[in-house]
This record gives sequence, structure tokens and C-alpha cells, in this order.
Amino acid sequence: MHSTKLSHLAETLITSEIVRLGGIIKEKIQAGEKIYNYTIGDFDSSIFPIPSKLKEEIIRSYESGFTTYPAADGEADLRKAVSAFIQRKQGLHYGINEILISNGGRPLIYAIYRSIVDKGDKVIYPVPSWNNNHYTHFNEGIHVTVTAEPGTDFMPTAAQIAPHLKGATLLALCSPLNPTGTVFGKSTLEEICDLVIAENETRSADEKKLYVMYDQIYWTLTFDGIQHHDPVSLRPKMKEYTIFVDGISKAFAATGVRVGWSMGPEIIMGKMKAINSHVGSWAPMAEQKAVARFLQDENAVDEYLSHFKTEVSKRLEQLYLGIIELKSKGFTVDAIKPQAAIYLTVQFDLKGKKTDHGNVLDTQEKVTNYLLDEAKLAMVPFGFFGADRESCWYRISVGCCKLEEIPALMSQLKVSLEKLS
Repeated sequence: MHSTKLSHLAETLITSEIVRLGGIIKEKIQAGEKIYNYTIGDFDSSIFPIPSKLKEEIIRSYESGFTTYPAADGEADLRKAVSAFIQRKQGLHYGINEILISNGGRPLIYAIYRSIVDKGDKVIYPVPSWNNNHYTHFNEGIHVTVTAEPGTDFMPTAAQIAPHLKGATLLALCSPLNPTGTVFGKSTLEEICDLVIAENETRSADEKKLYVMYDQIYWTLTFDGIQHHDPVSLRPKMKEYTIFVDGISKAFAATGVRVGWSMGPEIIMGKMKAINSHVGSWAPMAEQKAVARFLQDENAVDEYLSHFKTEVSKRLEQLYLGIIELKSKGFTVDAIKPQAAIYLTVQFDLKGKKTDHGNVLDTQEKVTNYLLDEAKLAMVPFGFFGADRESCWYRISVGCCKLEEIPALMSQLKVSLEKLS
């Protein structure tokens, strides 16, 4: 059988490990197993439906015949609505020429990388973090990873980033962070911004600047007095160097509606628009018209967010308390108190333990498989987010979590931990 040689990218790109894990879980469910599937950063729409007002507007848009090509940078009414929304909610001021619409966050991230990063350019990103390793690979950039630690809630620090800024082209940051559900503190982000500004001031007019990609797709979902911070609000000078990634996917449980936006310097938005227009990654016309009208309905937006945040927070808090109770009973588990997003960071430090069948859990992969087989708990290891493969930390996602199932899960988890010695 002859081999087919394809592009270097096609031959070297790693398939999503979360998707591969999802395949294993699907097989178990099809075989009749009850699995608590907390792997996917998505929502069960029977638990978390999109706002009814948004749904009505989408239907109305299709009935009104909005089924043609949208404007390449997004419909003007949607860009105006986004501008007003972020000004009201975040105090950020962006004109419609500084806003680009796309079908969710991914094409925007791709376009940011493509607009800024050349082959051989340094890209700085923390691990764990979502997909920066793949996007850097797309562009044949130089991976400069900063390993974030539990002591800072897995958020990178200015001290960690500082040594790498010289000659770097892109600093990829995310807050609230996927996979951890933790956020930047104000002083930490201020220190990072000051470093970026200082670095750019050393660069001549004909040198590339250092840009910050700031993914804040989860920013509306913060809990218990936690405040979301962004570079431009903290340091207005950062408006020249910051490109935001944002949208409705997580804020309104609308991952499949596919409407995202980027805000940044007009010249960069123009380049990203050109790239995305060739890829054809615009959000559907009807959804754009619907989101434009929905965002203008302040009461509908605020009522939905209030209820949604309460329901997400309940699940995160109950899971967190369950893990902490197991920790108090002497099990080698831990968790970081929920701060934001739909994720809980948990630790299962079980490597080296023996099962009741005498098998040694001598790798973290065996720990993951044990918890899936015995506790029926499916989570994503931080190793899938660029961290060390033997990291004992995991992401739990509550987008498909039923509140009433949590006590049974915790009971099953306790039994499975008691079997280890």
C-alpha cells in the first residue's frame, strides 16, 4: 500500500485530544454505561438553552429572508450593537471599524495569528491554555511556553513572562482562563501590561510591535464578587497593542449559533477581515441580525445572564465542596475555588496507588482511565492543554452537568478512591 505525502502542516498537526477522549466516552455511553461527562466546553441545551428572546429573533430573521452573504467585516447593525454592549458592560470604547464579526472565536484567533505571526516569530503563551500550541504550529512560530502554577491559580505572572518579551511578536492571554476557570488579578495584569508597553517603546518604527491577544470569551461569567479585568481598561495605552476575542458562545450558551467578535486597532481588523473573507468564516446573516437586536434589549440580556450565572455557579460550587469534603477525609484530591467560566480545576494525586485488583496507577493516563472506569467521571487532564503530561490536575466542565446527579457522582467517586491503597 503506497503512502500519500501531504503538506508539512497536515502531516504534523495533532488532532484534538479532547475529541479523541470524547470518542472513548461515547463508546462507553453507547454500551450502556452511566458516564458523568464533564469533558466538553459546551452546553446541554436542555439544561442551558439560549435566551428565548435570541431564539425568537433568529427565527424572525430567517422568516424575514436574511439568508444572503453578510458584509465581510460583519453587518453594521451588529457591530454597532457590540460597540454599545461592551461600552455598557465593560466601559470599553470601540468604533464599528475597530470591530470584526466572525462565526465564533476560532476564526478570529486564527486570523490574529495569521495577521501578526510569521514563520520563526516568537509566540508566548501560558500552559495550561486552550489551543495556543496548535495555532502557533499553524504559523510555524516559535513556542515560548510559560508554565503557570497552582499557587497563582494557574495564571501566568509578569515575572514569568518578562524574560521572554524581547523579540516576541504575540503574547496570547486568556481570562477567565480555559481550562482553569480562574482570572487575572488586577495588579498581575497591570504588571504584564506595563511590561508590554515598555517593550514596545524600545522598538523602532519599522520593527514589529508586540501584540497581546486577549481572549475574554468567558468574561461575563464571574462569581462571588470576582471582577474581570482587561488590558485596555487598566492601561489605555494598551489599546494600540491589544486584540480581543469575544462573542456570544459562552455568555449566552450559544456555542452553535456561531457569532463572535474581535476588537482592536483598525488596521489589524482590516487585515483579519481580508484573511477571514478568503476563508469565508463570517457568521450567518440571520444570526447576525438576531444578535444585533438581542444585544440592544438590555433587560433580556441582563435577566438571562443573572439566571445563567446562578445556575452555572451552583454546579461549580457543589462539585467544589464535594471534592473538598473528600480532601478533608484524607483522600489525595483538591480543587481551586470556582472563580469564573464553566470550569472547575481539580487535582487527583493518585499516581503510584494500587487498585483493588493489584494494578499500579503508575502514569497519569492510568489515573484518568481508572476514574473513568470506576467512578464513571470523565474529565480533561491539563496535559491536553499543553501542560506536563504527568500533571495531576484536571478540568471539569459543568455545561452538561445536572445538579441532581452530583451527590451520586460524589458517592461513586468516594467508593472508587476507597478501593485504592
